[in-house]
Amino acid sequence: MGEGVYRVTNRIGRGVIRLLGIDTQWTGLEHLPEHGPVIIAANHVSYPDFVLLEQVAVERGRYVRFLCRHDVWDVPLVRTAMDRMQHVPVDRQAPAAAYLRARRLLQQGEAVGVFPEAGISWSWTVRALMPGVASLARETGAPVVPVAVWGSQRLWSVGIPDARGRKPRPSLRRGRRVDVSVGEPMVFGPDDDLTSFTRRLGGRLTDRLEQLQRLPHHVPRPGERAPWYPAHLGGHGPTRAEAAPYDVVPRAALSPTWGPPPDGVPPSASRSSPAGS
Repeated sequence: MGEGVYRVTNRIGRGVIRLLGIDTQWTGLEHLPEHGPVIIAANHVSYPDFVLLEQVAVERGRYVRFLCRHDVWDVPLVRTAMDRMQHVPVDRQAPAAAYLRARRLLQQGEAVGVFPEAGISWSWTVRALMPGVASLARETGAPVVPVAVWGSQRLWSVGIPDARGRKPRPSLRRGRRVDVSVGEPMVFGPDDDLTSFTRRLGGRLTDRLEQLQRLPHHVPRPGERAPWYPAHLGGHGPTRAEAAPYDVVPRAALSPTWGPPPDGVPPSASRSSPAGS
């Protein structure tokens, strides 16, 4: 019954994607195992990321059990569907129950999807990461597949309000391009600890994300104002320091040792001349 609900939900999601003319392209799909336990650890840049990631995963016959904000379950019909699809509610104030449920799903051979940033990154970089992915990998032996997604931030995402206090609204513009890059699986090794593995994951995610961000079709045009593009690559998105007041990061998260510096923009970058122009 649950997989039936998932199949219907997938069809609805793909219908919306087609309606909006979203062009989703992916690379590295062969790295996602077709069977057995796997942790899919993805960066997070937009509200519909989970829909796009499942669109890719279903190509490998996988129904991903995502860890999601618990308040999604506040809507009765949505709660029923989420439960049928075996998604996992996460209460940041008491995350132990979500962890135990995710561990059980992995022990049952499921694919579990996690956004280890525990929220959308306002700076379009890989922000602080929760150590839960590393802990699950250590306890279950499940491989961790790092996945980067980019382009979806132009569909519907966070953003610093403008002078009138208006927040970004969903974009109905057709033909947006979204790229998903699936990386080689990572295994928790004998020399790893939670910190070292999480830092390794942060580096992997950053490398894959920046490869996507530098693709010609994602680079802003010369002179274009691009608040949807990261500052350290020449866009007009907030730096990590500017994003800090808006990023709600759990205390347990590990601060980045990956990616750009938190303050300002590297001297080689210019926010008035986007990268690649």
